[in-house]
Amino acid sequence: MASKNKTVFVCSECGAESIKWAGKCPICGSWNTMEEEIKETGLSKAYTTSSSSTRKTAVMKISEIDSNDEEYRYKTGLSEFDRVLGGGIVKGSLVLISGDPGIGKSTILLQVCQHLGENHQILYISGEESARQIKLRASRLGVDSPNLMILTETDAQHAVNQIREESPDIVMVDSIQTMNHPDLNSSPGSVTQVRECSNLLMRCAKTLDIPIVLVGHVNKDGAIAGPKVLEHMVDAVLYFEGDRQMTYRILRAVKNRFGSTNEIGVFDMGKDGLHQVENPSQAMLSGRPTNTPGTCVTAVMEGTRPILAEIQGLATNSGFGTPRRMSTGFDYNRMSLILAVLEKRAGFYFGNLDAYINVVGGLRLDEPSVDLAVAMSLVSSLKDVVIREDTVVFGEIGLAGELRNVSQADLRISEASRLGFNRCVIPFHGLKNISKSYKNMEIVGVRDIRDAFRACTE
Repeated sequence: MASKNKTVFVCSECGAESIKWAGKCPICGSWNTMEEEIKETGLSKAYTTSSSSTRKTAVMKISEIDSNDEEYRYKTGLSEFDRVLGGGIVKGSLVLISGDPGIGKSTILLQVCQHLGENHQILYISGEESARQIKLRASRLGVDSPNLMILTETDAQHAVNQIREESPDIVMVDSIQTMNHPDLNSSPGSVTQVRECSNLLMRCAKTLDIPIVLVGHVNKDGAIAGPKVLEHMVDAVLYFEGDRQMTYRILRAVKNRFGSTNEIGVFDMGKDGLHQVENPSQAMLSGRPTNTPGTCVTAVMEGTRPILAEIQGLATNSGFGTPRRMSTGFDYNRMSLILAVLEKRAGFYFGNLDAYINVVGGLRLDEPSVDLAVAMSLVSSLKDVVIREDTVVFGEIGLAGELRNVSQADLRISEASRLGFNRCVIPFHGLKNISKSYKNMEIVGVRDIRDAFRACTE
């Protein structure tokens, strides 16, 4: 009897199938994404029926739909987490949290369970840990809510049946890569399993109006493991960023149907879990060196929140024929552009010098307003001249060497004034956009890079 299953190759990015392996996906053009899978040509009747069944729903006028946002969201008890989500977890939503191993994904979910468990029933489904292991971690984090139910299961169909039976208010699944559908022969974590299990959980969340939070692993490239369609299915995709060797963690939304993707949440990892950093500017500037060349403070906007960050630059003699360029927390190509402008337009030569840029605290800055602070830190190190400690610098640098204005200057200046800075160096054209005067704050407008360096050091 011929086998009902056959081997196919599935693209992990778009889900396209091919009967033979190819280095490049013929549909989306991604390289090295074709993975071998077992294609089921004879799925069970139960699975086929449940996949194709639809509920009959009535047509509604949009004016008749309740849109009370406060009643339709669950507050997690972590204001930083709520900020990233857009105000809380929306009922019936599917949220995906991803990040490197050990970054704090499971930890933050258990901490959220402790607060939500005061008034809501929570079902925590784990496919990676036993119930005793979860209890040990919960005891360390101080999680003892009586409304927290634990289910250690990797069968997605059984997990959905338990959700329908228990009818919890919120469901946590840790992790989606460990779940498998019993009617599929593929191994857990494969493209087919992740896609079908996510689809099963999504239908459950939408039909029962229960929010489900998924934990997703990442591959060696830092992308979410599994098919790209997983990110299209869910309502929100959150990434945990930060070095495991450092205590600060950044929670960032890359997709959010119910809020902005520009907000970030800052946490500090301790032995008893994640602690909110409600004043990240002060935290990022703690331990800042004094009277040292090559360091400059800038103001960036993360959504509606201004944050002061320290930029460190280092220029030193190169021991190789080709000078090295390294950047941490700042775009490497943008750094190369700034170095080219410094040489061509401002007369600061780095051609035979190694140049390094570091953003302190594990932040990743991609806003153009950081350009001027990066340039000032590099020139400060080149000239071995200290930038004034009470000065904050921000502005965009153009290829002609001009300084361009940046948005929301008032919020940046207000944050700098609140933290005790007395001087702010900004592009000259931005002075007209300052809507109010600041007590004990000198605002200096500069036209080019050389004027900016003089203003920062005089």
